Amino acid sequence: MDTQFQTSGTPSREEISAEVQAFLAEQEQKTLLRFLTCGSVDDGKSTLIGRLLFDTKLIYEDQLAVLERDSRKHGTVGDDFDLALLVDGLEAEREQGITIDVAYRFFSTPKRKFIVADTPGHEQYTRNMATGASTADLAIVLIDARRGVLPQTRRHSFIASLLGIRNIVVAVNKIDLVDHSQKVFDTITADYHAFAKDLGFESVQAIPMSARFGDNVSTRSNKLAWFDGPTLIEHLESVPVDEGLAEKPLRFPVQYVSRPNLDFRGFSGTIASGRVSQGDPIVVAKSGKPSTVARIVTQDGDLASASAGQAVTLVLADEIEVSRGNMLVAPDTRPEVAEQFEASLVWFDEKPMMPGRSYLLRTETDQTPASITALKHRVDVNSFAHEAANSLDLNEVGVVNLSTQEPLVFDPYAQNRVTGAFVLIDRLTNATVGAGMINHGLRRASNVHWQSLDVNKPARAEQKHQKPVVLWFTGLSGSGKSTIANLLEKRLFADGRHTYTLDGDNLRHGLNRDLGFTEESRVENIRRVGEVSKLMVDAGLIVLVSFISPFIAERRMARALVEEHEFVEVFVDTPFEVCAARDPKGLYAKALRGEIKNFTGVDSPYEPPESPEIHLQTVGRSVEDMTDEIEDWLKQRGYI
Repeated sequence: MDTQFQTSGTPSREEISAEVQAFLAEQEQKTLLRFLTCGSVDDGKSTLIGRLLFDTKLIYEDQLAVLERDSRKHGTVGDDFDLALLVDGLEAEREQGITIDVAYRFFSTPKRKFIVADTPGHEQYTRNMATGASTADLAIVLIDARRGVLPQTRRHSFIASLLGIRNIVVAVNKIDLVDHSQKVFDTITADYHAFAKDLGFESVQAIPMSARFGDNVSTRSNKLAWFDGPTLIEHLESVPVDEGLAEKPLRFPVQYVSRPNLDFRGFSGTIASGRVSQGDPIVVAKSGKPSTVARIVTQDGDLASASAGQAVTLVLADEIEVSRGNMLVAPDTRPEVAEQFEASLVWFDEKPMMPGRSYLLRTETDQTPASITALKHRVDVNSFAHEAANSLDLNEVGVVNLSTQEPLVFDPYAQNRVTGAFVLIDRLTNATVGAGMINHGLRRASNVHWQSLDVNKPARAEQKHQKPVVLWFTGLSGSGKSTIANLLEKRLFADGRHTYTLDGDNLRHGLNRDLGFTEESRVENIRRVGEVSKLMVDAGLIVLVSFISPFIAERRMARALVEEHEFVEVFVDTPFEVCAARDPKGLYAKALRGEIKNFTGVDSPYEPPESPEIHLQTVGRSVEDMTDEIEDWLKQRGYI
């Protein structure tokens, strides 16, 4: 530690308490720098962090004993301590000699406190690197002096730029393995500056070093006398920390509505930016409802004011509606509120990103269904060129347009990293599949508003004496979907019901004639049909949708567009062998001969429903019998 307790004899409890309080007070006065280490595999990131911890005397005797034991078992540096093992905590990492997870470590010097994230070097763990970069003020990009600038160096530098990091240290490591050559260092530095000149970094400091032996990490090295710049610690202690969040407009995302009794109603959260004081005017971002801050409540008592980074509860002077996911803001500097925006996106999932597919978009406090309406371009992270693409694969970066089901409150990421960031969640697996940075709202989103109509869905349904619903028939081609839907509509129509059938083949002659049968086109196919179905339900109709709709995610998306109990999934369950034998249009024969590509059940998957409302097992049953079953189901639940 950089502060030592100074006592003589046996200290009293009061003396110990005073020493502890003095130490904590000293720590509170220090600024905090968050940084990450990144680069290609085996460039020495974990060794560097181990060296920082070792040199700042933050390793205890028992840790040194464990390190000595682990160095003999897992080490890669002979009889020396393998400092990387202080950070590489996962057994898989130690066995393979790589970093997989993001490891966070804390250390301090007499001048500053630090939180460092050690991020993986392998390309498949780029998402972990993006996680570490999301809160960092500075990035140390390690480069092996023997190998120079590599593709992963470029990738990590680009993502650091994308995530708002403006200070870079180019740590040319293992300089001892190239005889401490100034020429090698100068060449690498020139190469890095050449490709990074357009990435928007405010400072790029190159430092030659040997993390293993400590050269130029915390102490200068005589072997590098030709270098007159700072050591790494000197630079980390002096680089400016962005403490300007308090000077930005007020952003208070509501994380929790606190109402312990009838006399208290407060809104809890952490101030993302700006300042707030008692008596300040305030506005609810989504509704525009104004009020005034009556109290700023904390566990230690009320405050007169609070600023960015403080967790508080705001009590307003007026009883206005504010829920989790909304934001309290200053009236004269409001954020954007929109349902459509452009964003940069880093894709994390092994399954490709599909425009049109529905995901959950999650911000600091809000969550809403969202879909990517367009992939504008993919970014080549080696050349930074913009490339045309239909999807994003694992670790790829692109610029996309997104549409959310509910309005979202945000600032452009370049203005506020807290309110401009989001993640995308797969609605089926609940896995995080992408991280995004909002660039700006789309103009059409701010110019288009809902028009209030006097004739609404309940009125239209009442006029028709029926309960509007989507009957979504799904199954393989040739399973009997269209035949059953057709007979059901004939019966409903004869009974005076107001219906309409949307058939997959028919819509491909008109609304969807521009779509093919790739996975991307199938997603868009169902998105369009889902939107049309929603409009027809709003018109009070019973809508029969007959589409293969092979993917669970798209059927869930269509379900989410309408209200609860307005979507009935009918699984027409006919085995592949039976469908192929029927082959009413000769498509299976062509697909099996390879004449038709992306045919469901042959070379494109079908994901059966997990829990459909109606499950029709068709083998051995007549169309009339199955139609009777659907009619009975609808009658029992009051649809007809």
